[in-house]
Amino acid sequence: MTMESEDDCNLFQSIGLSELKAKETLKNKQVSNNLKLAITEADKHGIITPEIGILLYHLASKIKNQIADKSPFIAKYIAEKKLDTIQRVDAGLNYLLNHIKGNVDVPEFEKECGVGVVISPEEIECEVEKVINTHRTEIIEKRYHFNVGPLMQQVRNTLKWADGKAIKNEFDVQMLDLLGPKCDSDLAPQPKPGKQTKTKKPEKEKAQQKNAAVANEKTDVQTISELMKTKVHFHKSGENYKTEGYIVTPNTHKLLQEHLKVTGGKVVTRFPPEPNGILHIGHAKAININFGYAAAHDGVCYLRYDDTNPEKEEEKFFTGIREMVEWLGYKPYKITHSSDYFQQLYEWAIVLIKKGLAYVCHQTSEEIKGFNPPPSPWRNRPIAESLQLFSDMKDGLLEEGEATLRMKVTLEEGKQDPVAYRIKYTPHHRTGDQWCIYPTYDFTHCLCDSIENITHSLCTKEFQSRRSSYYWLCNALDIYCPVQWEYGRLNVSYTVVSKRKIAKLIEEGIVSDWDDPRLFTLTALRRRGFPSEAINNFCAQMGVTGAQAIVHPAVLEACVRDVLNLTTSRHMAVLEPLKITISNFPHENPTKVSVCNFPNEPDKGQHDIVFDEIVYIEASDFKEKAEKDFRRLTLNQSVGLKYVGVVLTVQSIEKDNTGNIINLVVKQESISETKKPKAFIHWVSNPVLASIRLYERLFKHKNPEDPNEVPNGFLSDVNPLSKKEIVGYIDASLANVAKPFDKFQFERIGFFSVDPDTTSGKLVFNRTVTLNEDAGKV
Repeated sequence: MTMESEDDCNLFQSIGLSELKAKETLKNKQVSNNLKLAITEADKHGIITPEIGILLYHLASKIKNQIADKSPFIAKYIAEKKLDTIQRVDAGLNYLLNHIKGNVDVPEFEKECGVGVVISPEEIECEVEKVINTHRTEIIEKRYHFNVGPLMQQVRNTLKWADGKAIKNEFDVQMLDLLGPKCDSDLAPQPKPGKQTKTKKPEKEKAQQKNAAVANEKTDVQTISELMKTKVHFHKSGENYKTEGYIVTPNTHKLLQEHLKVTGGKVVTRFPPEPNGILHIGHAKAININFGYAAAHDGVCYLRYDDTNPEKEEEKFFTGIREMVEWLGYKPYKITHSSDYFQQLYEWAIVLIKKGLAYVCHQTSEEIKGFNPPPSPWRNRPIAESLQLFSDMKDGLLEEGEATLRMKVTLEEGKQDPVAYRIKYTPHHRTGDQWCIYPTYDFTHCLCDSIENITHSLCTKEFQSRRSSYYWLCNALDIYCPVQWEYGRLNVSYTVVSKRKIAKLIEEGIVSDWDDPRLFTLTALRRRGFPSEAINNFCAQMGVTGAQAIVHPAVLEACVRDVLNLTTSRHMAVLEPLKITISNFPHENPTKVSVCNFPNEPDKGQHDIVFDEIVYIEASDFKEKAEKDFRRLTLNQSVGLKYVGVVLTVQSIEKDNTGNIINLVVKQESISETKKPKAFIHWVSNPVLASIRLYERLFKHKNPEDPNEVPNGFLSDVNPLSKKEIVGYIDASLANVAKPFDKFQFERIGFFSVDPDTTSGKLVFNRTVTLNEDAGKV
């Protein structure tokens, strides 16, 4: 510890902090500086007692940067014992935060903080007595097991400035007066209702629960609307200055008033994707947070394409992004492009140069790469020279890479002078050859947010290091400054979402395209049959914490099952057909049987199935030599057929030359008390053939990009069994109604979706998920 640190540690201990607490405080530079300032001011107004010291420490740890200059003002009130409780100090800080502009109205401030207000013991006694009498019967019944905590809070809410200890003491006195001293039954712990003996969970179940866990977020919220209304607490529109780290300038309140006139106080958000690839599951979280927060607060959300890199932008990506936003159920308030504002951005770049806050630099991209590049020798070049060179850049007089425009600001991560403009001789998707200089994300993003009057700039955690430059740039140009909020990224294990790596998978022929159902792009999930509602619910369950979540795909699949179980009609299909011939089929012709689409909800419609003398069952539903607990068809055990009320008993087996069973000859009987099967199985008769695609995880390891898990790279980790295509036997009633992207439940098998490859002559189904988590795992 340095001499200065030792002095500060002694100073903090002198106001009542323990040595350990003082050393912990020194680790936080901001709190340490705030506390030293508060102590210096309080010292002017008398002796700092431990009670005053606690309040000064609370002030130092709670005061926000926006009102840090008011710390001496609050410290003086604490030292004079006018703000003598944490509640009063918090009220003072809240008042100052709401009245940043101008001088403090002292009478109003003191009224807001309850300065001089004294709550007498008689008032406390009266209010406690009133509250206890309201619950008197229940208190007498439960005695000291009654929870008086909520009643204390009720009294505190009524007597706002009453001392908390005095309220508690009065409750203790009146409870003793009402109930008398505690007896043995009052001291005995109450048994927990419905407590069950703990049983040791199997290792498999433990593993599944661990995989399903998401960092720091309970998954008790089911929808995005519920999440945004109950769990997310951002600032109110127009109260930007109340958020941590927001910079207040002399013009802030004027700009906020102008902003509120435009927005009408509504929430305004934006989803700003780069149109250079297909959206993936992580983007679904961003879409839901931006559109969902606006929708939950009667606001609006822009879809703004961040089209500042013409080399990688294609029309299919613009279209694909819009389609996926709409597929998830959201309609943009407006569709805009960063390129809409290129002229304004250019003019603001000139303003920065004129203010001496930007300069033209000739260092190459290689020279400024990384976090500790050499400082630019052109940082202090004359303003007029930078203006001329920037104009030359715009007019195409310099080569690509010959010059950039850089801003004079240091990011939180230590990177200095980020690039604002670079030269690219590539025609732009929308502006053609109009521009040969293009702004970077660091320059464009916050300024577009300002132009569109965004109230909440919601982005993933990696952009936290750009927050200071976001605020700096808006304030340097003296324009409205939105608030940036960060949340943790969402990643799913057993996959990759990098555009470059997906392109490599396509190039190597491992997957067919961006929408291959084994990928976790949104187009792939839609093609596989994942309902958009399930994806939205999954995102809701992830919450909006700052922690990065790496989620097991089983969590998403569980959300898919929850939705499909309620929305998909049931049909019969056989994936491993075994022929059954009924020797005593009682009808000359096939018969029709009416079956409910949803067995428990007959009002949701029906469909007809055909029952004939030849039916097909799953090969796994018959065993020549069966284990003791096998409940389906065997040589000595009958089985029931679903929906037709008959029981089948094996009479003989037909095999081919290699010993494979090709036909079972059976006898059918009606179900009766004496002929009641142990199980009922699905079947088809007169089926239609269909191609069935069965999918498993694309990669064998959770983190295919981690060199510790997969030292030879992600391509070496591909699961060769991730896709299997078979011919299935489908009930004809289903074949007649199936259209691409329609979803069905194949009874006892899983949920399936009709693939777009389907034609009039060929049905193709993708298995979306199995009926339960364990089935079909590699």
